[in-house]
Amino acid sequence: MSEPFNAIQVVMMPRDTNPFGTIFGGVILSYIDMAGSIGARREVLLAGGNGSAAFVTVAINRVEFKQPVLVGDVVRFVTKLVRMGRTSVTMHIDVMAERDTQTIHVTDAEVVYVAVDPKVPASERKPVPVK
Repeated sequence: MSEPFNAIQVVMMPRDTNPFGTIFGGVILSYIDMAGSIGARREVLLAGGNGSAAFVTVAINRVEFKQPVLVGDVVRFVTKLVRMGRTSVTMHIDVMAERDTQTIHVTDAEVVYVAVDPKVPASERKPVPVK
């Protein structure tokens, strides 16, 4: 298994806030999903797997929001491989917010992706091997 990978780092902006002044959970979920798919592709490539596969989300097994994310936080989405199956990859994503001089663990998730052939129309796609 490889080391944790910083898949995405982004500054949270006012457009992403809810009425309470914190960042919408759905915005964080969107970045979690993107980071996990980036990490899954990277892991497959590092293992010498199917470089032409695209990854689609099958399941978000668990998400727990531990701390709010604020406007101006620099948020890192760090991925780590949990499991690589025949057609799927499970990733753990840690979400860390840098606020002033602190680094705060705000949430984490476990997401399952399946490999598909991006050349096949979406309505006809079936899983393809990752290796």
